[in-house]
Formats: sequence, C-alpha cells, structure tokens
Amino acid sequence: MAIPTDRRAARTRAVAGRWILGFVGFPLGGLVAMATVGAIDTSSTALAGGALTGLVLGAVQSVASPVLPRASWVAATAVGLASGLAIGATAVDFDTSLGALAAQGAICGAVLGLAQAAVLVRSTTLGRRWSACWVPFLAACWAIGWTITAAAGVDVERQYTVFGATGAIAVAALTTVLPLALRRRGV
Repeated sequence: MAIPTDRRAARTRAVAGRWILGFVGFPLGGLVAMATVGAIDTSSTALAGGALTGLVLGAVQSVASPVLPRASWVAATAVGLASGLAIGATAVDFDTSLGALAAQGAICGAVLGLAQAAVLVRSTTLGRRWSACWVPFLAACWAIGWTITAAAGVDVERQYTVFGATGAIAVAALTTVLPLALRRRGV
C-alpha cells in the first residue's frame, strides 16, 4: 500500500529537518577542539583538532540520520576530518584569507567525503556512483561553508577547525541530499 502524498511529504520534511538541526555538530565540535587543542596552526593541531571535531560532528550526524551506520560513520568522519584538515590547512600554510579558507575547505571536504563515501558504499544501498559523487559535492559544500563564514565576519584568524554556525547551517542544508537519498533508497 502506497503512503499518501501528504504523509510522504511530512516524513521527507522531518528527515530533512533533523539533518539540518544537526548543524549544531559543527560548532560543538569546533568548541571542543578549540578548548582542547587551541588554534589550528600546525599539522599536529590540525590532526588532533580535526579528529575531535569529527567525532562530535559524526556522532551528531548519526543521531540526526539514524539510518547511518553509527560507529563507522563517526569513525570515518573523525579520520576524514582529521586528515582533511591537516592536509588542507598545511596546503594553505594555515592562512585564513578567504581564498585560503575556501581552498582548505575544498581539500578537507574532499578527504572527508572520501572517508564517508567508503562507509556509504559498504553500508548502504546508494551504490558506488552515488557515493563517488559525495566526494566532490562535499568538497564544494565545505568551500562554501568557509566562504560564508569568512564573509559573515567571523574571526577566522583564530584558526578554527571548522566554519561557524552560518556556514554550518548552509552546509547542513546543502547536504540534506544524503539523508533524503538514504530514505528514498529505503536504507
């Protein structure tokens, strides 16, 4: 029996809404990292700060979308964010200009996307092609997140692990394609 359209639309809105509310994982993870590691001004602080931020973000995202495989999603997000931030921040020599942050975001997002795509292809029915698209898509989203944060006047020179709430809301909204795709595929 098919679900009536109005109930289907309500469920879709609920899935998207939970994921967007999961944006809080970005600033929470960033706060934990800043309190624990401090500014991201070396590769080692980027690794440690990225891992802490990734743990928090992955946990919040896995709660926001309960169909994600919780343990592997959290681990992939922590490893991907730690590696991506270390590579990206080092590549731009820890610069906090708008262009540098966009480049760092693209690199970090791509590495994070690769780690998460490995989980998606193994643990869901999304398939290789869809999971492979997650890598460049997340790279673009993270570049956008940093661009919005820098343009909003956030004190990015403090060298945070992740963009601020304005960028996080935008990235969460853009990435709702993931929980919606998982829902459509019946994962």
